[in-house]
Amino acid sequence: MRTRRRTLLAGVVGIAAVRGAVAATVESGGLLTQSWFLQSFLDLREDLEGAAAAGKRLVVLVEQKGCPFCRDLHTVNFADPTITDYVRARFEVVQLDLHGSREVTDLDGTKHEEKALARRIAGQMTPVAIFLPARPEEVGGRPVHEAAVAKMPGYLPPAPFLALFRFVAEEAYRRESFEAYLRRAS
Repeated sequence: MRTRRRTLLAGVVGIAAVRGAVAATVESGGLLTQSWFLQSFLDLREDLEGAAAAGKRLVVLVEQKGCPFCRDLHTVNFADPTITDYVRARFEVVQLDLHGSREVTDLDGTKHEEKALARRIAGQMTPVAIFLPARPEEVGGRPVHEAAVAKMPGYLPPAPFLALFRFVAEEAYRRESFEAYLRRAS
């Protein structure tokens, strides 16, 4: 039988867990970010090689300050430990600012201002995630937007968001579209 004390304790623990997940979200230059995102020198070639050496995939995530869908990505999707644990174990995430001015080296070796590369990837829409091949040699000297094996073109709610990461981790993109994968998985 559940007592009032046990119910109250469960509620406090639940609130602490939710607060802990949301507390992992920090603000950097106006963007929400996660403490576990890759701290990068923004040379995507090096980031891809490092991710591959660690047995992970590289994701380039484009966001912008004030974007309500970007906020939901962090406060809803990344607040879910099932999602965060899955992503952290299998992926390195490099975050780009749609309006940023840092220098970024693309996979083909060209250097761009962050906002120029981010707009090439995302246009004006955020959040956008570009999933890169598992092995650097699969890039073939192409820029990031051409080397992508999958793309998240805008916010996805938690279930399809996690499914997209599974789709890439399982390399299901080699045999079917994400839409077909979702239909088959549900």
